[in-house]
Amino acid sequence: MEAQRDQWATKLGLILAMAGNAVGLGNFVRFPTQVAQNGGGAFMVPYFIALFFLGIPVMWVEWVAGRYGGKYGHGTLGPTYYLMARESLKPRSAFWFGVISGMLAFSLTVLLNSYYLHLIGWSAAYTYFSAAGSYFGQPTGEFFSNYLSNHGQVMLFWGITVILLAIAVGQGVSKGIERWVKVMMPLLYVFAILMIIYIFTLGSPVDPNWSTIDGFRFIWTPNWSYLGDHLWQVMLAATGQIFFTLSLGMSIIQNYASYLGPKDDVALSGIATVSLNEFAEVVLGGSIAIPLATAYAPKIVPPDVLQQGKTAALEWIGQKFGLGFSYTSLPNVFVSMGDIGRLFGALWFLLLWFAGFTSAIAMYNYLVAMLEEDMHIKRSVGTWVIFLVYLIAGLPVIYIDGYMDQVDAWVSFQLTLLAFFDIIIAVYLFKPDNFWRELHEGAWIKVPEFYKWVTLYIAPLLLLIPMIGYFKPLVQTTLEWPARLAIILMWILGAIESYYAIKKKYKEELDKNEVIIKV
Repeated sequence: MEAQRDQWATKLGLILAMAGNAVGLGNFVRFPTQVAQNGGGAFMVPYFIALFFLGIPVMWVEWVAGRYGGKYGHGTLGPTYYLMARESLKPRSAFWFGVISGMLAFSLTVLLNSYYLHLIGWSAAYTYFSAAGSYFGQPTGEFFSNYLSNHGQVMLFWGITVILLAIAVGQGVSKGIERWVKVMMPLLYVFAILMIIYIFTLGSPVDPNWSTIDGFRFIWTPNWSYLGDHLWQVMLAATGQIFFTLSLGMSIIQNYASYLGPKDDVALSGIATVSLNEFAEVVLGGSIAIPLATAYAPKIVPPDVLQQGKTAALEWIGQKFGLGFSYTSLPNVFVSMGDIGRLFGALWFLLLWFAGFTSAIAMYNYLVAMLEEDMHIKRSVGTWVIFLVYLIAGLPVIYIDGYMDQVDAWVSFQLTLLAFFDIIIAVYLFKPDNFWRELHEGAWIKVPEFYKWVTLYIAPLLLLIPMIGYFKPLVQTTLEWPARLAIILMWILGAIESYYAIKKKYKEELDKNEVIIKV
């Protein structure tokens, strides 16, 4: 079975695909939002702590798990985590760890894409609107509301995005995904760098008291007093951002890593993925939205707030930052830039579209691989089956108010829960020595022994911060029946699929309750 599976054609293609999976809307929209809303420089301290002590070790765990599953011909989480859990447990006990993991991975991927693909579609629409100057001369908040109310237009740009995703995934890993990311990822970096060069030379375009430097200073000046007063809030935001930005706990890294050969490096590849993502997020994502918004503060901040000084104005910008900021306030900035604003706005939203597309392609491939490997449905057919799944799952996002926010709150918690399963199964049940040996199988670098203990003890403790933080609002909020029904339905379908996938190949050893198949 292993010989029949597609594999990455080049090392570069693999790294760019992994980086594309990690680099998404979270890098250019969610990251500046979290920075702005959590004290600027106060956020960056726990952010880097979470990166080194949580993000990097969990990234290695997921690379190891993916390559290990690939040895047995599996690119989905259920069978892979069954195999890893049986290193410590009898097959019948390990079976349920596999079923639950597969259930969480399936439901998370479908629920996340039910709204994430619409956000990518918004970026596609605003690429066109910016280039055409559609919102120039109009109230940008009202323009955005009108766009969301035009369901036909929303579905048009959603359809363009998802059809292109289907075409890319349908072509396979090496001939499809790898070729697309080899074009899109370099262009994404080029677009971002061009915008940053312009921002660095922008200075004070509106008022000599307001410049892009003020924005950079806000991000990179440690705000110890704010951190001391809001430690839990900032730690929660920082650890949560690390998970979102590195695409951890989504089962997607395991899927991509499953297309590696059994001796292909995962240690250096994991670090390369983290490095490319952090460059895109901290250097590029942190150098566009906040400095630009700060330089044009006199145009977007209410006059009564401006009169209170820069601190009040920056706090106002921080409070307004968020997903809607990109589609309401930033277009005001592009309008204020004059003719070049149409080009700058088009580049910004095209960058967001590329970032979202390269992340969504990975999640799309996970579900197609599930149909292809577990249910023996041809990739060409499975691709369009998932297209229909996405279409149905995305309809409530358009027609039911509040649905997206409720599902997103659940996805945030479930993401950290699945990452917790990563460590429990792929390290503890797989056995720490096995994990460490697998990490260094074919490795191009030697990982410091220190990181073994970080993975065993520090990472799980840090993981509790976002788990507790995301669970609290879920307890306090009553999910409406559409969101509740969608979550339960995805659980059921995911559990059935994982149950079937593991039973089909490992029925004999489950019946005998002893390991038979071993690579």
